[in-house]
Amino acid sequence: MTVAHSTGSPRRFKLSRLSTGSLQLNVGLVIFTILLLALIGQALFMPASALDGDLPSRLKGPGYQGHVFGTDQLGRDLLFRVLGGLPWSLGIAGLATLILASIGTVLGLIAAWYTNFIRTIVLLFISTVIAFPFLVLALVAVAIIGRGFWPITLTLGLIAWPVVARVIYAEGRGVLTREYVLAARLFGVSKWSILFVHVLPGIRPTILVMGAFLFAVMLILESALSFLGLGAPLNAPSWGNMLSDSRQYLVNAPWMMLVPAGAIVSAVISLNLIGDGVAEISRKRARAVEA
Repeated sequence: MTVAHSTGSPRRFKLSRLSTGSLQLNVGLVIFTILLLALIGQALFMPASALDGDLPSRLKGPGYQGHVFGTDQLGRDLLFRVLGGLPWSLGIAGLATLILASIGTVLGLIAAWYTNFIRTIVLLFISTVIAFPFLVLALVAVAIIGRGFWPITLTLGLIAWPVVARVIYAEGRGVLTREYVLAARLFGVSKWSILFVHVLPGIRPTILVMGAFLFAVMLILESALSFLGLGAPLNAPSWGNMLSDSRQYLVNAPWMMLVPAGAIVSAVISLNLIGDGVAEISRKRARAVEA
């Protein structure tokens, strides 16, 4: 019995370390990890010829001659097309989220720290940008700049940051009134040390939650732009392009729509679960600290 107890404890300890304490977060991380592994796998192992067409095999259903999800109107394997679209869809959405989160966090903290005309200017700038319809701005910017990976990434990242800035401004003002921040000010700690050492860790859960939700929003917007013909180039295996191609074959080949739509839905659900899980853990920790 003693030996069994000694060998079982490490297993329970390892399992407890692997759990985040939130079912939503665990499920979201598992789904998103599968997507990331698929992204790495297609970059390392998928040959370029996997995206080539085969006209005799066009519009074949799932399971036809090894095509797990079927083929499209040019005989291209839909599984490989979805995997090939991972760098476009997830890459653009992820980098755009990093850009908008960085800009929004910096401007939000600046507005929260200063109480003079600098705050007024920053808040006025945020209100001006947020007043314009986001999707309309994105459509106009992409139409002017052109299609491609970086034009879409920069467009989405440089337009969507005001939402983050507003939230970070409100959260930052709350953190700046806490006792440990006031004590740091009294002891003469520098402004940047207070912002990066005391304030930024205090708003980190908010940044993570918003980052997860905005990642999902950027993924949907990238797919929408590609669906409208303003996103990825027509020959790129973007999920939005795949949805656009499937419109003419909804009756004869519904799997052409279901496969990319399922990929988008899976990614969005995983990101929303991650955001909800992080928010749940943050609330539990906040209640524990107050208690």
